[in-house]
Amino acid sequence: MAKKDLIGGALWEQYSNKVSQRMDNPTYRGEITNEEARQLGAKLVVADWGAESCGDAVRLYWAVDPETHVIKKAAFKSFGCGTAIASSDMMAELCLGKTVDEAVKITNIDVERALRDSKDIPAVPPQKMHCSVMAYDVIKKAASLYKGVEMSSLEQRDVVCECARVTLGTIKDVIKINNLKTVEEVTQYTKAGAFCKSCIQPGGHEPRKIYLIDILRDTRLEMERESIQKRSESGSFKDLGLIQKLKTIERTLEKNIKPMLLADGGSLEVSDIQEEGGRVKVYIQYMGVCATCPSAKTGTLFAIEQELRKKIDPSLDVVIM
Repeated sequence: MAKKDLIGGALWEQYSNKVSQRMDNPTYRGEITNEEARQLGAKLVVADWGAESCGDAVRLYWAVDPETHVIKKAAFKSFGCGTAIASSDMMAELCLGKTVDEAVKITNIDVERALRDSKDIPAVPPQKMHCSVMAYDVIKKAASLYKGVEMSSLEQRDVVCECARVTLGTIKDVIKINNLKTVEEVTQYTKAGAFCKSCIQPGGHEPRKIYLIDILRDTRLEMERESIQKRSESGSFKDLGLIQKLKTIERTLEKNIKPMLLADGGSLEVSDIQEEGGRVKVYIQYMGVCATCPSAKTGTLFAIEQELRKKIDPSLDVVIM
């Protein structure tokens, strides 16, 4: 059975068995001494990181081969809740056998996914997702110490929420994985926006480059585009709404038709689509040299129609406006 946790007055049964086991019996909790590192022919790295948002902290130990830069041994000490212990334990395991450069690519999403019992069920309640962010950050800290560089130079993605140290990539991944629809849900799952709130929308005490409301909107649009593409590729074009059909047609034209027309100085745009008697009529308007090209109404039109029928659905007819 997964562990139960009382959060905000509600009973959550959202801890995976892997998390529960690592809470109670972490494999890599401990420390690495200078003597142990020396016996391994390795360099000892000790990195500390604290999460001001929740009061947790972690200390990461690496024994790194100075010639190959491979992490030969990893250990941790975590000062905080059980989820922080489980996340830190998995983080240490994921580092083992990797080079420092490979370890830097480990994200908090990787940690959380590795703790799942099932690939489709989150390992921890959304309120505890920030614990894996701390594991992500301490890796960056350890790598910066080993390399002798600033930690910021290893940050490959924008930090959206400085309070909880949540990155743009993390927020987008969590929105997609959990099909989040509101900023409140994003905050619940990641802790982004839970504290000073400057990252939620413009108008806070500290201006940001990008805000949660923008990320949510853009990610939802991206998810919709991906969904449309998957459905069109699976042969379910007839099940799409009219707007979705239009987007599918336009995307196919952009990829497969317009580059060919542009090479000769022409182009086209979709003026309208209509459904009649089980057929979908696509009304197009030529531009550039295509507008006066003699073959635009014959060979070119036939090629466009055949490409749309092949890539999307046989029910498509192309009509010149």
